[in-house]
Amino acid sequence: MSSSYFIPDGSTEVLYEVKKSKFITRLCYAKDRAQAMTVLAQAKQDYPDARHHCWAYLIGSPTAPKLIAMSDDGEPSGTAGKPILNVMQHKEIGDVMLVVIRYFGGIKLGAGGLVRAYSHATQHAYDQASTQLQIQLEKHSLYCIFSDEHTIRHWLSLHDGEILNATYTQHVTLNIALKEKDVTALRKFLGAFKNSQLFEIAPNKPSA
Repeated sequence: MSSSYFIPDGSTEVLYEVKKSKFITRLCYAKDRAQAMTVLAQAKQDYPDARHHCWAYLIGSPTAPKLIAMSDDGEPSGTAGKPILNVMQHKEIGDVMLVVIRYFGGIKLGAGGLVRAYSHATQHAYDQASTQLQIQLEKHSLYCIFSDEHTIRHWLSLHDGEILNATYTQHVTLNIALKEKDVTALRKFLGAFKNSQLFEIAPNKPSA
């Protein structure tokens, strides 16, 4: 089963209004907490006079996220961040930071009204968001002799492989990340080397 998933393609911003309150939703790509907080900081800078900047993020695969967090930002507890995140967790898009900026219209919505408003605002952003497929890389350990390291590194670069780190002892150990579809080709490539050194790939799947 592929571990690839969809991510936001750029940012999306939509407006939702209810009882004179305006909810501006900004949906953006975020690969980690730092990037998510940058999105939040930008939203506060763009809308400094808004009463609330409520948010939630889901980092990693939508089915098994690495990180999730949320904030009501002054709204009654559980009426903003939680409904935003609840909608996000039912979508097939990962690496998402979503901020809902609220301008109070003078009419109180009540707890139930706030939950519905933040849920609808989030849903509207997802309805208009464009996505792209994020290809996940599989992690492996690769062993080679010193004289073949350069050739193997070159092969990996041609196939968009990543070298996470290298260890040098009697041989070279390369911890790599490679697209799932290219693993078989790498096995074949390594098997073509004619020397006494053993080449092998030991699967090392990333944890959820």
